[in-house]
Amino acid sequence: MIRQLHEQGLSVSEIARRTGHDRKTVRSVLRRGGLPKPRMRRGGVPREKKLEPFKPYLRERMAQGVFNAVVLFDEIRARGYTGGMTVLRRFIRPFRPRSLGLPATLRFETEPGEQAQADFVDLRVLDGTTHQEFILRIFEYVLGYSRVLYGEFMPSEDRLHFFRGLDHAFRATGGVPRVVLTDNASALVSRRDENGQPVFAPEYLAFARHYGFTPKACRPYRAQTKPRVERQMPYVRESLWRGDADKLLSLEAMNQRALEWCREVAGLRIHGTTHRRPLEVFQAEEKPRLQRLPPTPWEPSTWTTAKVGPDAHCQVAGALYSVPHLLRGQRLDVRLTQKLVEFYRGEELVKVHPRRHDRGRTTDPADLPPDKVAFYERTPQWCLKRAQELGPDVLEAVRSLLAVDTLTHLRQAQGILRLEQTYGAERLNAACQRTVAFGDPRYRTVKTILARGLDQEPLPEAPPLAKAGAYLRGREAFTFPMAGR
Repeated sequence: MIRQLHEQGLSVSEIARRTGHDRKTVRSVLRRGGLPKPRMRRGGVPREKKLEPFKPYLRERMAQGVFNAVVLFDEIRARGYTGGMTVLRRFIRPFRPRSLGLPATLRFETEPGEQAQADFVDLRVLDGTTHQEFILRIFEYVLGYSRVLYGEFMPSEDRLHFFRGLDHAFRATGGVPRVVLTDNASALVSRRDENGQPVFAPEYLAFARHYGFTPKACRPYRAQTKPRVERQMPYVRESLWRGDADKLLSLEAMNQRALEWCREVAGLRIHGTTHRRPLEVFQAEEKPRLQRLPPTPWEPSTWTTAKVGPDAHCQVAGALYSVPHLLRGQRLDVRLTQKLVEFYRGEELVKVHPRRHDRGRTTDPADLPPDKVAFYERTPQWCLKRAQELGPDVLEAVRSLLAVDTLTHLRQAQGILRLEQTYGAERLNAACQRTVAFGDPRYRTVKTILARGLDQEPLPEAPPLAKAGAYLRGREAFTFPMAGR
């Protein structure tokens, strides 16, 4: 066959690629006129002969797109193969698709616990019942130093399921790396700035802050910049999932099988680059270098935006929450969980409130301007206590005012008490006595009495029984000349 290919004008390299022989072997055949005798092992069986019974199966698997030597080696060993890996690789090489014209890349290694890479793997599956093709998705997470792999079947590739996959991976490996490298999925990267740097989604930044890692995105259209996870994709497709119809179980059962595969197959194989077992390297060298998990678990959340109103409050999900008054007029990112509402300006957390599930208002007095703080600090109870200190008539006026629509009349009560600073307690008490007597304890009434000095006039001996104004303009205003006089 080698001579026939040579007569067709093929080069030594091309003949070696097609036949699977080394170029030295091809040259030797062309010089001597025949193949060298196969090397014999101690048992007397040629190495190539041990693979012969399994070649039809290997050709069938390669026709299905499986060329990973580690996967095929495990499969034929389970079928009784006793040979080595080198013979198998030599047989696969001519059939493997060639990648021509790819630019050279520089391999880089990371320190233990430094980096993990994460992505989704799409698996095209043919339903044996309906004969329709659909896609299964596997979340894939690889620690860069040990190559320990975690995989989980997911119903979607959205942000929530990506976060859930990372959360489960952190807990399965018992720690958090310092950097997580991903692609530029829109769920994670909002855009690129003018310098080409990724601008991460606020949801992803909040998730990263919770676990204490730094998010990093690979260069656009350069999957080689996250090779750990990309290189594992064919292995996951060909080893974890082979398209068998009997594997279409419930999501929980499939994930249990995936977890066992990560530990017992992927974790115990001899890795082609490190030549070590990933699980052993992880336990001995990488796991102690991972960061600790946070004390509280991650809580799913939703994000929105809200504009700060003139009163230093934002409306979120029907409720009002205060934020620092210096942010009035700005638009903030808002993260809502079941228990909390968090306000962010860019990446800065500026305010946190317990979440309300009604349409009420939550105000922190510290968020308000100094001139507005008094309203929230001087509560109805404070007003009653202060009024009692100023005199019984002040107390009676304030109590009457707050008896109906307390919050509506609170500012009026506070205003009455502030009049003591201008007119003194004695005059304020006399003014309140007059307003109570006429049944009109409003702030405007008390202020007008004091401004016109009516508090210093004696009260009428018999106040009118019907409710009337506080007789603010004096007796002369209500005296009419008699006819004929």
